[in-house]
Amino acid sequence: MNKKILVVDDEPDILKVITFRLKKINCEIFTAIDGLDALKIAQEIKPDIILLDILLPNMDGREVCLNIKNNPELKNIPIIFMTASAISDTVRIMKECFADDYLIKPFEPEELFEKVKKYIG
Repeated sequence: MNKKILVVDDEPDILKVITFRLKKINCEIFTAIDGLDALKIAQEIKPDIILLDILLPNMDGREVCLNIKNNPELKNIPIIFMTASAISDTVRIMKECFADDYLIKPFEPEELFEKVKKYIG
């Protein structure tokens, strides 16, 4: 069975590029463009990993991450923040929200694959 990846970003072009790249590793890709949809989809499909932008409409990535990490059914899902923020800010936010890792935008496809494979094989 293919691994399920939830990719959350409010930029449609970024979603398209990431989805295109991840299809090469035979994963089932789900997308959301805001925090509320991300939380709803995560609860429905229970993905194997979540790639989550921090700055999102309706509910930001921090709130989404905290909701997931505080949900007994979802708390073990690895969450990788995607952001254009400074590394120091991202690491601080990641620790506060109990996220598992981060990617700084723009990132290379190889870096994306390495992070995903690190958590889901």
